[in-house]
Amino acid sequence: MGKIAFIFPGQGAQYIGMGKEISELYPSAADVFERANNALGFDIREMIFNGDEETLTITENTQPAILTASMACLMPLLETGIRPDYTAGLSLGEYGAHVLSGTFSFEDAVRVVRKRGRFMQDAVPAGLGAMAAILGLDREEVIDICEIAQSAGVIGPANFNCPGQIVVAGETAAVDEAIRIATEKGAKRAVLLNVSAPFHCVMLEPAGEKLKKVLEGVEVHPMTIPVVANVTGKVIPSEDQVKDLLVQQVSKSVFWEDSIRAMMEAGVDTFVEIGPGKVLSGFVKKIDRGLRALNVENKQSLDKTLEALKG
Repeated sequence: MGKIAFIFPGQGAQYIGMGKEISELYPSAADVFERANNALGFDIREMIFNGDEETLTITENTQPAILTASMACLMPLLETGIRPDYTAGLSLGEYGAHVLSGTFSFEDAVRVVRKRGRFMQDAVPAGLGAMAAILGLDREEVIDICEIAQSAGVIGPANFNCPGQIVVAGETAAVDEAIRIATEKGAKRAVLLNVSAPFHCVMLEPAGEKLKKVLEGVEVHPMTIPVVANVTGKVIPSEDQVKDLLVQQVSKSVFWEDSIRAMMEAGVDTFVEIGPGKVLSGFVKKIDRGLRALNVENKQSLDKTLEALKG
């Protein structure tokens, strides 16, 4: 059997009730929600289980909510003695990877991502920035499109998710222009994403600067599981680089496809997505059909994954 990686979802995967079923079955998972409440000083469990979509979708709520639900869903796997050989997470999900690896305590991480969400939200006034997914064009084509669209404003590639799915981010006019050019060049689809700010582009550098100050006060512990970073698509060589990579990540491209390929090269053939949704599992399958993609977000998916991993 090949190696296993645990991967953690990013913003956009959230839904009301995520992690609830597993927290009802596993005291250790219920405890994660309790710890989040204590660390944040408000009842985020109530917001996640019984709140409304609108409140949950506010970035400074979404980020700690997804991290908390993901860590709750992780508990049954750890209790069963399943530990991965590698870990990574998409954007916000990278903090989940660090909590798993031991780099950050869960309490520190959940407080940091709440602030991170606020900084990202505040960096660009609503309406001034946008993101769009471009489907069916390759990396070089999308980079070229961004260069041409720069005549209309700031824009750049934000996420290299998987072959034929790349997200761009920047000023609204430039993103609209990129959609127009991509459609002309034969993209299968080019659509605006429902996000509150243009994540992973230079417009978010001020958010990165604020995050840097917050991270200065956070203790970094030795990584016990190799973490693959979004901004390099490679394993982080030393703890000294963790904070800097997370600061850069706010305003730089996310190399998700490269991250998955780096783990494949290291012998990983099974990826377990932990937390809400199956977006990353979809990317994994598009990167290589031969990979095994499992997920854990409720009892049904947990049972299926445990069976597959023990089998």
